Amino acid sequence: MTSAIRADVSVSRTARHVVALSRRNLLQLWAEPLRLVDATVMPMVLSLIFLFLFGGAISKGQGEYVLYLMPGMMVEAIAFASRATGIGLNLDFATGIMDRFHALPIARSAVLGGRITADVVRMAVALAVMFGFALLVGFRVRTGPVEVLAAVLLLLAFGSALCWVSAYVGLLVRSPQAVGSVGFLWMIPLQFGSSMFVPPVTMPGWLQAFAAINPVTSVCDAARGLLVGGPVAQPVLLSLAWIVGLTAVFAPLAVRRYTRRS
Repeated sequence: MTSAIRADVSVSRTARHVVALSRRNLLQLWAEPLRLVDATVMPMVLSLIFLFLFGGAISKGQGEYVLYLMPGMMVEAIAFASRATGIGLNLDFATGIMDRFHALPIARSAVLGGRITADVVRMAVALAVMFGFALLVGFRVRTGPVEVLAAVLLLLAFGSALCWVSAYVGLLVRSPQAVGSVGFLWMIPLQFGSSMFVPPVTMPGWLQAFAAINPVTSVCDAARGLLVGGPVAQPVLLSLAWIVGLTAVFAPLAVRRYTRRS
């Protein structure tokens, strides 16, 4: 009976369900603002380490390096924030909330959509905090408002794609603690094997080859071009291709895994 009702849920009703579930997840964030710590404090700490401890060795000066580093750290903030999707879904199963959702006449995709929509809003907050921090440590935008808006939208779109990956991982792994560990592990090679912290030309040849096809490199380069100037067209197109590709692969996988786990 319940599955039949779910099958008949219209697109408009599904959209309302997504909004309602997003509101529920955002209210949880409002009640526990410390959930923003991993997406804000950790990127700030890493920024300070790289800028003030390693900046002199990596670049000719902190002034130039901060322009290179901070767009990458904004991508880092998005990556940290995306882990919350998998952890939140896993916790909902562990606490029994999903059992209540299953008894309601709502589309199963609305549960995932509501979680990811709320997490994208969370990313927007983390990105705003990170941008303010970047200005405090000397970062300055060298382009215009249109380019800044494009950079923000691109980062949030990439974050939503990472949320689908995180959702799949969160539904695949059984415990919330394991989700956090697995989510951290699969991000490490993507972050350090990219242009996030240093130009790939300084890396060994085999690592340069990996960085060239790394989606994080494309997004970091696109963000730098849009915020401080430089090549834009190619990294933006590559970033969009990765965003579409990751979403097309992991969104159906996450929905299927959620259905099976339900």
